[in-house]
Amino acid sequence: MFEPVRENPYPDSHVLGEGAEPHPLLGPVLPLLGRWHGRGRGQYPTLPQDFTYEQEITFSHDGRPFLRYEARAWLTDGAGQAVRPAGRESGWWRVTPDASLEVVLAHPTGIVETYVGRVSGTGFEIETGSVGLTPLAKEVTGTRRRYTVDAGEMTVVHDMAAVGQPLTHHLTTHLRKRAS
Repeated sequence: MFEPVRENPYPDSHVLGEGAEPHPLLGPVLPLLGRWHGRGRGQYPTLPQDFTYEQEITFSHDGRPFLRYEARAWLTDGAGQAVRPAGRESGWWRVTPDASLEVVLAHPTGIVETYVGRVSGTGFEIETGSVGLTPLAKEVTGTRRRYTVDAGEMTVVHDMAAVGQPLTHHLTTHLRKRAS
């Protein structure tokens, strides 16, 4: 017989003061903690036109020295109505003792990226260290992301080198922190 399943004793928390205390190494990235929602605009030289989207991003922790990251987006039309699912990714942000960042992100399209970066106040810049691709994945050779957090708002700027193009601006998203 199976024993009764217990509730997870170490749930993730995205709100300070709820759940486990954040690990001391997380101090520099605590401004990222939370659930964020907003709108963005995208472009790329290989696309026929610019596009708009909405995005949700969640940063949470379980008391250990890393953040869990999840993001999902959906395309919107000119009236702001949802059209179809778009990008989705999940991963981990790790902070080293010197406030360097090590990030691992996986995409359902067969792309896995490792990033390295630094914290600068309420700004976080990461750049790919390596990109792994499954056989059918789109060619991506590098990316750079800049996250800026100020007064409950987050801006994310994403540059990408892919499908024969050099590192080029791809996405800009403006998000607001959601109440839990």
